[in-house]
Amino acid sequence: MDYDLVTILGPTATGKTQIAVQLASEFNGEIISADSRQVYKRMDIGTGKDLEEYENRNIAFHLINIVDPTEEYNLFRFRNDFIKTHREIKNRNKLPFLVGGTGMYLSSVLQNYHLPKIEYSEKEYESLKILPVDELKELLINLDPKLHNTTDLIHKERIINAILVEKAHQTSETVSKKISSLNIGIRADREEIKRRITERLKKRFDEGMIEEVEKLLSSGITHDKLKFLGLEYKYISLYLEEKIKFEEMFEELNRAIHKFAKRQMTWFRKMEREGVEISWFDTREYKDIKSFIAEKPGNYASLS
Repeated sequence: MDYDLVTILGPTATGKTQIAVQLASEFNGEIISADSRQVYKRMDIGTGKDLEEYENRNIAFHLINIVDPTEEYNLFRFRNDFIKTHREIKNRNKLPFLVGGTGMYLSSVLQNYHLPKIEYSEKEYESLKILPVDELKELLINLDPKLHNTTDLIHKERIINAILVEKAHQTSETVSKKISSLNIGIRADREEIKRRITERLKKRFDEGMIEEVEKLLSSGITHDKLKFLGLEYKYISLYLEEKIKFEEMFEELNRAIHKFAKRQMTWFRKMEREGVEISWFDTREYKDIKSFIAEKPGNYASLS
């Protein structure tokens, strides 16, 4: 089978971006981000955009910094943006690399969701927005009785988004032309990931992550929106509201990111059970990853 996409996935703090940029530079590639928060402008430190990685090797990247945090970005928009971007990269005779850790975004490509536009229409959104929170919760639980992510039941906007995603997922169909992807998972041992998460978090605070959130607030982004965006933005928002102290904020955020990494791996394992083939490599096995790609029959442009 010839591949016209290479997907680099894995939990947070495994060095996916660095590996993907190296590969893109050697396989004449461009990178498409599959990160649900890196789409937002002015949210750089907290989302770990690592733009210098791309710039240092002169690698083109896509679906990063494309919408304002006041806007709504969702699975339907990502799916459409991905299809358009993938086609444009192929037309330039380059190899597209899909890189990220947002499970639903990755699944929409690798498991070939067809998302009817009506599910994400403004009319649909507004019809849900007028419902009280209790009715929205009941609707979401009816759609997904095994709902584990309790944060979906806290904020009204998150509940609405979860309903739209779940409805689209349940009505998804296979589209006629499926993209063939060579899927590479980047992993590290659990203690290594924990260490990396904590070190990275300290570095982000040193780089001015709190100041980044303060600027977002001063530009008109609400605390509710920050909490909806989760993790770093949620906990720093609570800190700036003086609801928790710095030490408490750091420890709770650190634990939350560790749990997030576990949830990511759970999602990837679910994808594998559903038939998505993922070849796993340790974060330090770059040469093996490079050889693995080079040996596969794919629509690659010339090696640099």
